[in-house]
This record gives sequence, structure tokens and C-alpha cells, in this order.
Amino acid sequence: MLTRHAIDTIVRAALDEDAPWGDLTSEMLIPADASATAELIAREPGVFSGGAVFESAFRLTDAEITVTLRLTDGDAFVAGDTLAVVTGSARGILQAERIGLNFVQRMSGIATLTASYVAEAAGTGARIVDTRKTTPGLRVLERQAVRDGGGRNHRFSLSDAVMAKDNHLAILTAGGLDLTTALRQVRERLSHTTHLEVEVDRIDQIEPVVAAGVDTIMLDNFSPDDLRTGVAVVAGRAIVEASGGVNLHTVGAIAATGVDVISVGALTHSVHSLDLGLDVVINTQPAAATPASASAS
Repeated sequence: MLTRHAIDTIVRAALDEDAPWGDLTSEMLIPADASATAELIAREPGVFSGGAVFESAFRLTDAEITVTLRLTDGDAFVAGDTLAVVTGSARGILQAERIGLNFVQRMSGIATLTASYVAEAAGTGARIVDTRKTTPGLRVLERQAVRDGGGRNHRFSLSDAVMAKDNHLAILTAGGLDLTTALRQVRERLSHTTHLEVEVDRIDQIEPVVAAGVDTIMLDNFSPDDLRTGVAVVAGRAIVEASGGVNLHTVGAIAATGVDVISVGALTHSVHSLDLGLDVVINTQPAAATPASASAS
């Protein structure tokens, strides 16, 4: 779950990076007591994600700035829609603008791409899930964006589950144990609450792996025909995950093979940020001096 603490920790670091000693441009050009209202406008259609993160950028810059979100995360929008309204200190809005936009643009891009994959797999029962191919330090945000797009999350970190890939298996069986026996020994050492997943890249590996009592078997870079064969061999004894070669042109055919899960690294590592802009619509300059202050001068 994405908490306010996690959001603020990430956003505060980004703000510190972007304005370590303040916003020199705004301090030189904008009166200290000028206020402004700005609108977050969509330049292209998509799925919204990152509202709380966007708000955090302004709140942490100036607690007096208010952000009114017009959409909830996961809502679809079209070009020209107003997604949020920001009101408060003009300097604060300008200082937080780029950080707020960077996060909401990327998260909405991930949610939008995820929604496209989910739509292609609709009606098949296959779940679209992400991978650990995330931006270092931003995984918790990018994983939320996948959920906002209708996708699901894979294991969050290396600490969450046992997931044996080809290199793991090569080392595991180097001592002469057959694959089934080696994996059964792993299974016996694990807590009953710990998930065990194993990757295979050939059909003949499926039965020895499933026979070990794994929870999920990942069929890596299988063709659609081989995926169908693999699903039949597993025969419901484990969750079947498809991985590799997945894109918007292939995901529908992969989903139709009967696999349970399709992992897609592109959701987070090959996404483009959506074109969203923050447009100032009202800029109120400082109030004129009162007669009393004028006479005092």
C-alpha cells in the first residue's frame, strides 16, 4: 500500500535535489506575496495516477498551497481535461511545478500503458503484472501506477518470495541432484507461507519442476503454441506465468493460451511520460500600498 510517509519521503528528496538552496529564478522575478492559480491540463488522453504524489510536491514546498484533484487515481481522461487545480503562493507553485509534473506524468504514463495491456487480455482470465524492472527508488510509486491502470503486482523485492531462474537452477543442480529432488529440498526448507516460483525455458523442464510442488511455474519466451502445451502439462497443479516477448501486439494471443499471469517489464521500463501541463490561469500581484503605509514612506 502506498502511504503518505512513503510518498513524502520520495517527493522531499526530489524537491531537495531540484531546489537545494531555493528557486533562484522565482525569488528574483516573482514578488514574495504574489499568489496564483494553476490548472493541471491533459494534452493527450490517458489514465490518471499519482494525485497524492502531485499534491505532496506543493504541500511540502508551501503548506499553504491547496491542490484540488478533479479525478481519482485510475480514472480515464481525454485531451483538454482539467485534472487538478493548484492555488497559493506563486513562488511556491513555480518551485514545485516540475517535480509535481515529473511524478504525475510518469505515473499516469504507466497507468495508461498498463490499461492498454489489460484491455488486450480482457475476457481471458489472465492477469497483467509488473516486474522488478523499475526506476531505482521509485518502485513503490510505479507499482501503484500499475494498479491504477488495472494491473497487478509481482513480488515487490527479492525478500518477498523464492523465484528460481536459469542461473539459480544451474547452481542448484551442479552437485548432481536432479531438478525435482533439488526443488523438493528447497520446498521443505521454506515456510508454508513463502511462495515458490521457478522459471523454465523448455517444455521438457515443466514436469520435473511441477512435480516438486512449486506454487508458480514461469514459461519464459515460449511461443503461443508451446504455452498452450505447457498449460496442458501443468494441468492446474501450479499457477502458470508467461514471460518474455510480451508487447501490445502479442499479449492478446499469449493471454488466449490459458496462462494465469503475464509479466510485462515494459510497463515500467519502457513507458513514456504523458504530456500533462501546469498552466497558470490567474496571477494576482501584491496588493497596492495602503494610504497609511504610503504616508509612512
